[in-house]
Amino acid sequence: MPGRCRIVKDLRINREIKSATVRVINEEGQPLGVISLDEAIANAERVGLDLVEVSANTEPPVCKIMDYGKYRYKQSKKIHDARKAQTVIHVKEIRLRPKTEAHDLQTKINHIKKFLEQHDKVKISMMFRGREIAFTEIGRKLMDKIKVALADECIMDQEPRLEGRNMVMIVSPKK
Repeated sequence: MPGRCRIVKDLRINREIKSATVRVINEEGQPLGVISLDEAIANAERVGLDLVEVSANTEPPVCKIMDYGKYRYKQSKKIHDARKAQTVIHVKEIRLRPKTEAHDLQTKINHIKKFLEQHDKVKISMMFRGREIAFTEIGRKLMDKIKVALADECIMDQEPRLEGRNMVMIVSPKK
């Protein structure tokens, strides 16, 4: 897991700390002041915990007395929970032609509705081949029909617009 490796590399513990003197915070969060590294490690070992360098870029570095294994575990759980909370949005594509018949169009609309129910965005592409590019208004009318059919179930992210030989419209589900 990359998050756990990052945590391990960032923090130095016990004898890995380079500075001779450190500012120490005890396990309850109260400052103990600036003391020598050996004395700070002895304090940590006395209570059965580790001395962890929390802030290395200060002079002297700030160290905290804590259970390092428990701290790493909590950090990895935080990262895991944050990943779990993320939602991945997929973009599905439906392709049409200006000559698409009514029944086929209804089938495509049903597919779009199914994708929207699964919380996916849908890119609706109208492909113009050959001389069909001269009749873009037919394609726009079909896109308008789709827009009217989906008005209740979606939000229009991108209105139909011509991109080369394709007319593209993007819709996303309502929250």
